[in-house]
Amino acid sequence: MIMPPGQPLLLPAKPFFIAASLVAGLALNMLPLGREVWMPDFLMLLLAFWCVHQPQRVGMGVAFVLGLCMDVHATSLLGQHALAYAVLAYGAAALQRRLAWFSAWAQALHVLPLLLLAHAIELALGLAGGGAFPGVAVVVAPLLETLLWPLASWVLLAPQRRPPESDENRPL
Repeated sequence: MIMPPGQPLLLPAKPFFIAASLVAGLALNMLPLGREVWMPDFLMLLLAFWCVHQPQRVGMGVAFVLGLCMDVHATSLLGQHALAYAVLAYGAAALQRRLAWFSAWAQALHVLPLLLLAHAIELALGLAGGGAFPGVAVVVAPLLETLLWPLASWVLLAPQRRPPESDENRPL
C-alpha cells in the first residue's frame, strides 16, 4: 500500500499493548461513577480505533466478547452491547483502508456515523427490552467520543512512532 504523503511509517503494534488498552477501556467503563447516558463509552472508542488500525488483531469476535462483558457488568439485556460493538467493529473494518488516508480529525468525522449507529442499536435494544427512553442526552456520548478520537489516536499510536533500533547497516 502506498503511504499518504507526510505520514511516517509506523511500527507494528504490540499485542500486549492492544490488549492492555482494551482492558483499560473496559475498566474505565466499569468505574462506579454513576454511569450517565451522556458519558462516552471508552471501550467503544478503543474498539473502533483498533478495528481501524489493527483489523487483523481486533475484530468482531473481540468486540462481541467485550460487549458480553459490558452486558454482564451493566446488567443490561444480554447481547445489547455485544451486538452494538460487533456492528461497530464491522463498520470500522470496512472503513479501514479509507481512513488511513485522512488526518485524525477527518477520521473522527468518518467514525461519527458508526458511533451514532452503535449507540442507536444499544438504545433500540434497551427500549425493546422494556427500558425507558433516556432523553436526547443520548446523542452527546457519540459526539464526545468523536472529539476524543484525535486524542486517542495520538496516545495509542505514540508507541508505534518510536524509532527502531538503528545500526550502521540499516540507516532507516
